[in-house]
Amino acid sequence: MSERVRRTAGAVLAATLLLAARPPAHRVEQPRVEQLRVKVLKTFPHDPQAFTQGLEMAGGTLYEGTGLSGRSSVRAGPLGKEPTVRAALPAPLFGEGITVLGRTLWQLTWRDRTAIERDARTLAELRRVPYPDDGWGVCLQRDRNRLVTSDGSARLTFRDPGTLARTDEVTVTDDGRPVTELNELECVGGAVYANVLFTDRIVRIDPATGAVTARIDASGLLHADELVPGATLNGIAAVPGTDQFLVTGKFWPKMFKVALVPA
Repeated sequence: MSERVRRTAGAVLAATLLLAARPPAHRVEQPRVEQLRVKVLKTFPHDPQAFTQGLEMAGGTLYEGTGLSGRSSVRAGPLGKEPTVRAALPAPLFGEGITVLGRTLWQLTWRDRTAIERDARTLAELRRVPYPDDGWGVCLQRDRNRLVTSDGSARLTFRDPGTLARTDEVTVTDDGRPVTELNELECVGGAVYANVLFTDRIVRIDPATGAVTARIDASGLLHADELVPGATLNGIAAVPGTDQFLVTGKFWPKMFKVALVPA
């Protein structure tokens, strides 16, 4: 064996022994996704003609936005009672998500490329702003002073609350897989809750990473004979000052106050 071959073999052996002596690399554990379900605390009547697109509580007022061309509206009033004020959208506008920013309220439209700013008290229209994407859900992340919006894809888009200009976006994933059909949104602290269209599922999302941190089962809230064509879960609103939520759906005759408990 030549000297060069001996030196090469010695180097390979030394490198092998060094690698063997190293401690094993630590596996990066994925954050655990909580499995939750809704526990009904109270039931309220809900307009069965409302094609619910947005739901939010601000103070003691419940706001709801509804869709369908020629039937879209925004309404507001005390929880569990008839709305005390409402505003209709003229056809062909198709109303979508809503969110309250103190004295004003944003209402998105589906494919009309328009967002409407309203007075939060009277619901009177203040202005219309161009909106370049499909409008689905919207909520205000107060600690970041930004809007979070959905467009039916797996993407959440962050926007300036005054101009609606896009500032950033994130793809929502569950165990690495994109979660599409993100619909109505609710911002609670540092988390975003999203209805997944055509399912009885709500997901809790970390908007910093897009990772789903909880899957929430909201099935079984209505009896089979209460479901009509087009009826689907859509509408989640945090109850201020509590850890409870309101949930309802398109064409649902009921709204529920719920707690989120382990499944």
